[in-house]
Amino acid sequence: MKPVVLTCGEPAGIGPEVAARAWAALADRVPMFWLGDPRHLPAGTPFEVIASPAEASGVSGRALPVLPHPFAGGALAGHPDPANASGVIEVIARAVALVQAGDAAAVCTAPIHKKALQDGAAFAYPGHTEYLAALAGGCDVIMMIASDQLRVVPATIHIALSEVPSALTPALLRRTIEITHSSLQTQFGIASPRIAISGLNPHAGEEGAMGREEIAWIAGLVGDMQAEGFSLTGPLPADTMFHAAARARYDVAIAMYHDQALIPIKTLDFDRGVNVTLGLPFIRTSPDHGTAFDIAGKGIANPSSMIEAILMAHRMSQT
Repeated sequence: MKPVVLTCGEPAGIGPEVAARAWAALADRVPMFWLGDPRHLPAGTPFEVIASPAEASGVSGRALPVLPHPFAGGALAGHPDPANASGVIEVIARAVALVQAGDAAAVCTAPIHKKALQDGAAFAYPGHTEYLAALAGGCDVIMMIASDQLRVVPATIHIALSEVPSALTPALLRRTIEITHSSLQTQFGIASPRIAISGLNPHAGEEGAMGREEIAWIAGLVGDMQAEGFSLTGPLPADTMFHAAARARYDVAIAMYHDQALIPIKTLDFDRGVNVTLGLPFIRTSPDHGTAFDIAGKGIANPSSMIEAILMAHRMSQT
């Protein structure tokens, strides 16, 4: 069974800490190894250096397997060192290469700090996801946040709310639905995914009284794709599609903008949400939190999201 590769992320953040604690929780359940500089692990972490991913399974029961990647700087909790920026970027690229070569089953990435990468290595990408897409040769990717209670995909992500109506186009929504549908089939083993589509406006526009996007084109696109064989419902009022009975009727919800998607899942399952990148030719998951510099090094970071991200990567690789 091939292991999941855990990237180190920003050494000054909580990534190394939650990775070590996730390994302790999953050592006997999921083959994995950590890719990074062993100096950056929390003091007292039982680890063992490995020469290749193939050695990880034999080590994981007694220590965190570490495939070493030397960094230029140390790690002072809460204070990113620009000297480490290149190492952070290199580790991501190396992890992807290991998965693409068939040496690892999936990538689980720890949080990075984009400003530190831009300051220290002129990182040219808005974030992790765009860099991963570039490493894959350039492909359309979307973000899904998932837990046992809910899967959500925002059609638009990190833009101002005022920009959403113009950014949200029929082509974008269609591609989001197509990628989501295909990924649920190939990576989650759901043969006929049921997809709920939210409206953009309150009450899904209420027949044009609160906005016309639903009438003008969203409902028509949903109807066209239903005729093509997609199992879609919507556009639905976002305020009534996330209670328990509604969630039982679909496998994933596609929302029109960031908060419309992420508020429900973070309310339902704040500590266990997992960020999954759909559309990549390999599996990538990540905990749904940032570097948390304010608590780094204090031993209080909650590893639940990292644990769930590793478990999800492992389950997806077995589909």
